Amino acid sequence: MVVAELEVYHSRPIAPTRRVSLGKMNLPADPPPGFGGILLGGIVANNIAEIDPDLVPDLMRLTTELEEGRRVPQPRLRYRYQEDKIGLQPSRHRLLGHGEELSFDFDDDNGLPAQQVLGAVYAAGRLDRSVRSAVMQVVRRAVRWEGDIDGELIATLAGVGRGRPLSAFAFENPVSWAIGVLGLDPAVRGKGNGGRVPRGEVQRKFREELMSAHPDHGGSSDDAAQRIAELTEARRVLLG
Repeated sequence: MVVAELEVYHSRPIAPTRRVSLGKMNLPADPPPGFGGILLGGIVANNIAEIDPDLVPDLMRLTTELEEGRRVPQPRLRYRYQEDKIGLQPSRHRLLGHGEELSFDFDDDNGLPAQQVLGAVYAAGRLDRSVRSAVMQVVRRAVRWEGDIDGELIATLAGVGRGRPLSAFAFENPVSWAIGVLGLDPAVRGKGNGGRVPRGEVQRKFREELMSAHPDHGGSSDDAAQRIAELTEARRVLLG
């Protein structure tokens, strides 16, 4: 099942002109980063190692300009962004959901790495202002990524930790997932400052659930390690 998708249109590698545009965008990002933010971060992480290091500072400036809705001077990373797609060819990138698992499906056969990275960054800049800053933070996180393009990357981009066997819902909506894991009343979120769950309530429920999960207090020995890992990650998501 496709949960997010982006088409990046670009000039052919041998073309004398260097152009980038955007096609189909299915990038759900509310609440951020959502599946859309994870896909954009994945595209960047998948290609960033092939970008000239001297161009990375300009890439970071571009993320700030787009995040703030400022005028964007052209070209960037030696490519010019345009609205029309005439004469350009597409690359299609998707984030797939397989039950509880997520995976990337990148089109690496056509465009060059700089074209794909620029497409992802410009797409992030097209998102609604309410989610744009959070998604752009994910993009910047991806610029610094040096690991494999796998589940650990997805977890890191989603902000729910690294190397955790968590559900797809945890990546789509980390806060709601964490509230559910700790057994908190969803209404408690509105009682915190800025919509955050009160710290004391998170700590109280964490201690209660941790005790219940421990085999010495009746928890299942087979499931204890996974349950404790989930509780610990849920507390980290809510408390930062």
